[in-house]
Amino acid sequence: MNQLATLAAEVPQGGGAMSMIVMLLVYGLFFVALYFIFFRPQNKKKKKEAEMRKNAQVGDEITTIGGICGRIIAVKDETDSIVIETGSDRAKMRVKRWAIGSVDTIHEEDQA
Repeated sequence: MNQLATLAAEVPQGGGAMSMIVMLLVYGLFFVALYFIFFRPQNKKKKKEAEMRKNAQVGDEITTIGGICGRIIAVKDETDSIVIETGSDRAKMRVKRWAIGSVDTIHEEDQA
């Protein structure tokens, strides 16, 4: 039995460096797939939302992230906020531009 253990220890284990390279390639492909599945679409969505908020203009119908619906009546660039009027009594509210959840007005240049 002792001789068998000695013989097993003397047999060279081949492919150690090659298996390490294959393992690193598998991990690399895994992280690349994660990037394209999760992170890239999320970044594209954030850019699209930021562009939508930046292009909101007077007269657009919007919905805030809190669910308030209204029409933009003024844009204040120095404070990065907008003034909207809501409801039939035309109550005016000032909200930050980042609080715009969606712009419900469809412009002609957006359709083309």
